[in-house]
Amino acid sequence: MHRFSLAILFLAIAAAQNRYDLVLLNGRVVDGTGNAWFYGDIGIRNGRIAKVSPAGLLRHAPAAERIDAKGLVVTPGFIDIQSQSRSAFLSGDGKVIGKITQGVTTEIMGEGWTNAPSNEKTATAERDVGRGAQGSKFEGPHGFDAWLKAMESHGASANFGSFVGAATIRQYVKGMAQGPPTPAETEEMQTLVRQAMEDGAFGVASALIYPPGSYATTQELTDMAKAMSPYGGVYITHMRSEADQLLEAIDEAIEIGKTGGVPVEIYHLKAGGRRNWDKAREAIAKIDAARAHGQDIGADMYPYVAGATGLTACLPPWTAADGKLFDNLADFKVRARIKAEIMSGGNDWENMGQLAGPEGVLIVGLEKPENKQFMGKRLSEIAALQNKDWMDAAMDLILSEHRRVETVYFMMSEDNVKLQLRQPWMKIGTDAAGLDPEAAKDLAHPRAYGTYPKILGEYVREQKVLTLEEAVRKMSSAVARRLSIQDRGLIQEGMYADIAVFDARSIIDHATFEQPHQLSAGVKYVLVNGVLVVRDGRHTGAMPGKLVRGPGYAASLR
Repeated sequence: MHRFSLAILFLAIAAAQNRYDLVLLNGRVVDGTGNAWFYGDIGIRNGRIAKVSPAGLLRHAPAAERIDAKGLVVTPGFIDIQSQSRSAFLSGDGKVIGKITQGVTTEIMGEGWTNAPSNEKTATAERDVGRGAQGSKFEGPHGFDAWLKAMESHGASANFGSFVGAATIRQYVKGMAQGPPTPAETEEMQTLVRQAMEDGAFGVASALIYPPGSYATTQELTDMAKAMSPYGGVYITHMRSEADQLLEAIDEAIEIGKTGGVPVEIYHLKAGGRRNWDKAREAIAKIDAARAHGQDIGADMYPYVAGATGLTACLPPWTAADGKLFDNLADFKVRARIKAEIMSGGNDWENMGQLAGPEGVLIVGLEKPENKQFMGKRLSEIAALQNKDWMDAAMDLILSEHRRVETVYFMMSEDNVKLQLRQPWMKIGTDAAGLDPEAAKDLAHPRAYGTYPKILGEYVREQKVLTLEEAVRKMSSAVARRLSIQDRGLIQEGMYADIAVFDARSIIDHATFEQPHQLSAGVKYVLVNGVLVVRDGRHTGAMPGKLVRGPGYAASLR
């Protein structure tokens, strides 16, 4: 070949190698570090951020596609540290539309329960407490890695990973039995934790107000923490109390982290119940004091004055022991004991019904045709319609539905929401599944559609509770650093191109408690691993999500 022709060929090859798949131009870049924004261009190649430059420098760069982000904010995609999208990623369509359209690009699951490790005891226990098996297409005994790979094979629009559920570990060994584990059971639990960490779990996640998680002792959880410590795991917890025993619960979490040798993260920090609202400042002071003494502890939250869980959270934990929840609710004598404990003011369990009051308990998930009339009503209304006290109304609904019954509890203070958002160690999570508003049947908590736009629109733009840069950091890099995810959470060269592009002037949530199935507004583009999953505010149907594993997985390969 002629020397001149060879030169042209080499130049063409070089040009192709330097060609970007996509260039974002002229955006107001908030890079996720917390540093001040700047106008910039971003070049994306092979799923990663190949170039970040001052605005205008990439306007003539060769690219398959260009998007002019003038007037828009460009940020790292948001990492949801408390996702409940297990079913969506395993047996649903995997598009998690309600999350993606908020700018969420990675979802981390695992609060209390996971689909693995699994055996007959875990499957039976899930049925016995009325939770069902999330993702029923994946059944039978299996380990943590098999579950992750099953989700990977299924396909998803967002990236995903998980902690291992502490309650699942306990169920695997003890089923729904109460009481501390024997030395042999403790050893088995620790072995299961080690295996999950080597499979890529981010740590151990507990949910200590729900049976059988509530049966776990501090020592049991500490032993799990010790097992994950060499793998860089995090102990993340829905604490034993977020209300009357809030401060004591924080002490327990700190003790587990300190003795177990692991960082601590508190799920959805809150002071539940009006009588406990003043404890929010004490809780923050306790966390600050622990950090000042060298304990790595932080928290996450959602920006709402109501939480959501099962109606079964109104019941004492012992009611579900040994798989007898529904038998107990059908027994007149046992009911009398349950009602007496609910009405008692000195409970040592999280008495959700009493904390919210029946007028603050909103029923959002019912399946039986005869119960559909009660959907969207407060428990106080249902009790009045049935001419019952609210406790009998609650127990009858659970028994009739033969499941936990999804419920919203109004318990928190708006002032405390703002106070918590300002804390430097605070992160953001939804505690919700990714839903499709066109396919949803039950009502839901609006956090499933609005968590991140609500913060960016209401608390950043309108109320100026925190800056845009700080809000984005709490939504992205703060979570990535906590979980040791090294290649996501920042607008930085070499990082995966998980990116959200939104209009800071119009971004806002539309979902309400009465009408939750409404997508947020203002997010124009979302990229996951360099692929557009939202274009002009609409889901593209793309499924580029990848499995994200914890640091113990990499360590196990060395």
